[in-house]
Amino acid sequence: MDGTGKDGSDTSAKIPAPDLLADLLADDLEAVNLLIRARMASKHAPRIPEVTAHLIEAGGKRLRPMLTLAAARMLGYTGSDHVKLAATVEFIHTATLLHDDVVDESARRRGRQTANILWGNKSSILVGDYLFSRSFQLMVETGSLRVLDILANASATIAEGEVLQLTAAQDLRTDETIYLQVVRGKTAALFSAATEVGGVIAGAPDDQLRALFDYGDALGIAIQIVDDILDYGGTSAVIGKNTGDDFRERKLTLPVIRAVALASAEDRAFWVRVIEKGDQHEGDLERAMALLAAHDAIGYARKSALMWVERARQALNNLPANDLRTTLSELANYVVQRVS
Repeated sequence: MDGTGKDGSDTSAKIPAPDLLADLLADDLEAVNLLIRARMASKHAPRIPEVTAHLIEAGGKRLRPMLTLAAARMLGYTGSDHVKLAATVEFIHTATLLHDDVVDESARRRGRQTANILWGNKSSILVGDYLFSRSFQLMVETGSLRVLDILANASATIAEGEVLQLTAAQDLRTDETIYLQVVRGKTAALFSAATEVGGVIAGAPDDQLRALFDYGDALGIAIQIVDDILDYGGTSAVIGKNTGDDFRERKLTLPVIRAVALASAEDRAFWVRVIEKGDQHEGDLERAMALLAAHDAIGYARKSALMWVERARQALNNLPANDLRTTLSELANYVVQRVS
């Protein structure tokens, strides 16, 4: 055995890629955490840091801000604005999570009760708005119009993706093209922006900025596909929510889209009832999972995730070779190891 998995990953590595990346960026991450705590404070509304801390300090891997830090450091950046941009990215991400949980009526996030359950929808929406405002204050402080353009566009794209999902999620006519458009909006847009602004602040040339964008875009798509797979077979501890939540929320994720595309008339009638009409009964989740298995929809989705992982790794070839680039490649492989 040479310690290499079928997907090219290093199976002999004992340290998970996110932890290894965190070790390489330890000092920068500590600076980001300090800045986040300082900027989420509010003199007049103590509810704001209370709600924010519940989510930000709930054990998330800080993956998106790490990508910003890694991109900048990989390209030789020695300043401090990458810390502000990393905090910006985390604030945007947290704001979208607060809003998403209200829209989806979610009860769990990262293994804990959601803010909307604990403090109500109004607090979740308003605190999310506050964090968006804080994020724009931080990005403006870098003095880079290009950074502002990238992150402002990403924020708009995220909102656009969420609105598109509202119209597409429960429509069985939704195909893989529309699914990819949704995923690029609600998930991948922030990943690609996170990596790209790290390169911008480092003064990278356009070809390297494109490589950083492509890496973040492909990584974000792979992560979302894996999350969609885990909803039909992961444990609550791994996915941070209840197994089957996407089914109960009637979301047309990639495994379901594949199963619907191959469904018989009888099976399609089942999907119409549970997804389009929302008429779900006991045992329906189990039947849905059986249909996914019958069409190998999970295997199909995993192959798609592997394809995006490979695209992410290939994009890195256009960037300087160093420990951070190697770890970013390992991070891409790590994404699909959860569904190996």
